Amino acid sequence: MSTASRRFITTAEALKEDYKGRTNYWLARPEIADAKDLQLCRAVLPAGEGHDFHTHPELEEIIYVLEGTVEQWVETEKRMLQPGEVAHIPRGIVHATFNPTDRDAVILAILSPASTQGPFLVDVSGEAPWNALRQ
Repeated sequence: MSTASRRFITTAEALKEDYKGRTNYWLARPEIADAKDLQLCRAVLPAGEGHDFHTHPELEEIIYVLEGTVEQWVETEKRMLQPGEVAHIPRGIVHATFNPTDRDAVILAILSPASTQGPFLVDVSGEAPWNALRQ
């Protein structure tokens, strides 16, 4: 792919990630775009599903809701987000995103920088206090 074409990414060119019967589309990452400081994923959260408590040790993230309602956690604070609303997650902060409804929710996950030296994600959902917050 030429440098010029890596500035425009179609869904067909996206890096596809299967998730619980749905496909998430990574539209900006170093592997597919000239992005050095950003990653962008359009993700579908199936009804009743979510992305349990985790952290990105080296990444800052914004969750932007496109469709549906999401239960967004940033550390121990919970908010119900609607389309057009955002959650900002600083680097290394524990967070989780759930869809408590009976319809799919669609979000954009925007992360920075585009690459990391260590792990992309660390799952902490089995650890206290994260394993008891939603009970």
